[in-house]
Parts: sequence; C-alpha cells; structure tokens
Amino acid sequence: MRKIDVHAHFYGDHSEFTAMLGDLDLRIINMCVAHSPRDEWRDRQRKALRGLAREYPLCYAWCTTIDVPRFDDPNYVDEAIRELDRDFDDGAVGCKVWKNIGMVVKDPSGNFLMVDDALFEPIFSHIGKARKPLVMHIAEPLACWKPLNEDNPFGDYYRKHPEYHMYGKKEQPSHRELMRARDKVIERHPNLTVVGAHLASLEYDVREIAKRFDRYPNFVVDTSGASRIAELARQDRELVRQFVLDYQDRLMYGSDIGVRPQDMSDLERNGALQELKEKTESILAFFEKGEKFIFRGREVQGLGLPEKIVQKIFFSNALRWFPDLKW
Repeated sequence: MRKIDVHAHFYGDHSEFTAMLGDLDLRIINMCVAHSPRDEWRDRQRKALRGLAREYPLCYAWCTTIDVPRFDDPNYVDEAIRELDRDFDDGAVGCKVWKNIGMVVKDPSGNFLMVDDALFEPIFSHIGKARKPLVMHIAEPLACWKPLNEDNPFGDYYRKHPEYHMYGKKEQPSHRELMRARDKVIERHPNLTVVGAHLASLEYDVREIAKRFDRYPNFVVDTSGASRIAELARQDRELVRQFVLDYQDRLMYGSDIGVRPQDMSDLERNGALQELKEKTESILAFFEKGEKFIFRGREVQGLGLPEKIVQKIFFSNALRWFPDLKW
C-alpha cells in the first residue's frame, strides 16, 4: 500500500533511509518549526528540507513555517508574507505554526500570544489565498494539564520536558482557551485548509474532533504520534471505529518521527531505521487489523477498517488536502 506520512521531522538523506522509504512504499512531508525570533535553526531547517525535497522528490516534500513575531519590527507581517511566497515558490506545500504560540511566546504586555491574535490575520489570509494548508500544532495533549501520576499516559514525556507540563501553572492558558483560539482561526478563514496536528490536541475524545468537523468543513487532522494513536486505543473501540467511518475523508496519517541520520553512528542509524519501520507498521496495523495485538507495550484491538478507507487515511487524503503534492 502506498503511504504518505504528512507530519515528520525526518532528515533522511542517507541511502539506507531512502531505501527503507522505498521498501515501505512511504513518502514523507517534513515540517519546519520556529523557536524564537530570527531563529537560525528555522533557516537551517528550511534549507535542509528544501534540499531533501529537490534531491529526492519521490521521497520528500516539506512545509515551511513563519518566524516568531518580532513586536519591535513594523515590517514583521510583510516580511513573513514575502518569506512564505519565496518558500512556496521553492516547493513548500504548506505552512506550520507550533505550540510555542499560545504556550511560550508573550507580547510586550506580558500576555501569552494566542494564535487568533490580529497580528497573524493577514498572514493566514495570505496562506489561504495561496491555496496552501496551514498545519497548526496548538496546545498539547489534555494530559499536559493533569498531575504526573501513574494514570497520566504522557507522564514520561512531561517528566523529561517539565517546561511543557502545565499542571498547577495558573498563569498559563488552559487547554480550553488554546482550543478556542485555534477554532476562531478556522472559523475566520473558511477558505483556508487547517490541519490540526496530533489529532488537533483532542486525542482524548473523538467526539470533540467530530464537533469541529461538523462545524468547520475546512478542518482536517493528522494522526501524528504513536502516543496519540494510543489515546484512540483507550477509547471505546466501536465509538472510534464509527468516528473514522464517518469522517474518513478528514483524517491523514502522520508519525511525528524525528531523525537526523547524518549525525548518527551506524548503530544509531540502524535503530532509527527499525523505529521508522515499526512505527509505520504498528500505526497501520491499528487501522487495518481487526484482532488484538501489542501496541506500545499494551494489548489493543485494531479497528479492522475496509482497505479503501485505510488507503484514504494513509495516502489519498494527503493528496486532497495538500494539493501541491506531486505524488
């Protein structure tokens, strides 16, 4: 089965990685992120991912990103739009905004900058006019705002990254506030395709995703991250299965896998190859298999979906919602 991973950070220029993509019949859309204003890492990402897409056009495509706002720069918006046009001309198939908008970046008054801020409006309008999708990683799993006890399925991640654990941080926007800000952007821009990364940070209840699908015809989601799929597996199987059947045209496969093989030893590279293979096959199995199997260390029952629906999630929906893909 042909597959497109619509959300990854996979700098796979090593011959073993391109060969593995061929073996898996897998193509990847790589995502850029920006951590801070005038972020040199953002520019290095754009250069590297643009180069990958040019050198291996049957393996890779890429999404650009916008710079983090520079509040002292009156030309910020115009410059952001010029950079987007340049990247779109250089083959970028979309644009991504990251979770630091809403969770980290503050405006000059000391308030957290939300994604529905008027500053972004002309930029998002421009992306819509360019017929490019806007990938939005806004917020974190709901577990981010809960205690780090044995019931928290993301506890290991937040113990390693306490800066993104929001439990008890009263000054931070709530999960609900971040979702509301994201939803306002979708509503304001009906001609802009918005891709909710990581199951739109609503992985805890497919009914919440369904509400947005019913309300916003321009809204779709990617599944990126095995941890988010694991949250689907915790919910009632028949509820999740019916959700996928009902909204089969609005879901796209993503892995969120991150690999930089040029920095790896042979042993590390072999491990990364195995991770790519296992993650792809295990997530596919969740949608494809009807029987029980081991997923991320626990027994789950797959959804057992018809092949034509699995094909949509893993391939053809990407071509629909990323119209500039040439695959």
